[in-house]
Amino acid sequence: MVRQKIDINCDLGEGFDNEPELMPFIQSCNIACGGHAGDVVTMEKVVKLAMQNNVHIGAHPSYPDKGNFGRKSIIMNEQDFKNIIQNQVNSLQEIINKLGRTLYHIKPHGALYNDIFKDAALAHQFLNAVLPYKNFVKLIVPFNSEIEKIAIKNNFAIIYEAFADRSYNSDLSLVSRNKPNAVLTNLEEILNQVKKIYFEQKVKSITGDIIPIKATTFCVHSDTPNAIEIVKYLHANLKFE
Repeated sequence: MVRQKIDINCDLGEGFDNEPELMPFIQSCNIACGGHAGDVVTMEKVVKLAMQNNVHIGAHPSYPDKGNFGRKSIIMNEQDFKNIIQNQVNSLQEIINKLGRTLYHIKPHGALYNDIFKDAALAHQFLNAVLPYKNFVKLIVPFNSEIEKIAIKNNFAIIYEAFADRSYNSDLSLVSRNKPNAVLTNLEEILNQVKKIYFEQKVKSITGDIIPIKATTFCVHSDTPNAIEIVKYLHANLKFE
């Protein structure tokens, strides 16, 4: 089996204004499109930076909750949920089309990402919302998740993702940000986690268990305190070809 080359992605356009520093050291970006952060101005700015740096452009839709940065679950009726997701992706798509590029992937954000990891009904709703993009856009999904299983069953193209800067529970869910050990900032620890997942297809959980996992793209959050330092370190210590 030929292994897909490693890829580092960042969630961008979220108001931290560090995109110019991050973009030269990543291969993919997930652009906030109005749900948890972002607007037409920030989306266009980040798309242009991605184009300049030859970085894959992705949509990063979320629950409509800027007040909580999309990190709290929201119960919505199915039609409203569909409209919210489609409006976000479409708003970014319009900008990308105007600038002569293509949307490469879609990655849900925050609480929505965590919810469709375990909630099959919501995962179905999300896939229904992004169905218009099925034939030309990839979905970024976590390994052994409900969204992964349903997407594969319905012939969506997927990319497996893991997190460079987050700790894992033994069920492969992310350790809650309310806990002090949830976010990783030590450079060597982050590099070792990425290497173990990519080369061994295993991750060490917060309790010390070794859990099967696989991923070819690894997320570094742009709001992690030393995000710029992290992406530079990974870029210097990993091979991307």
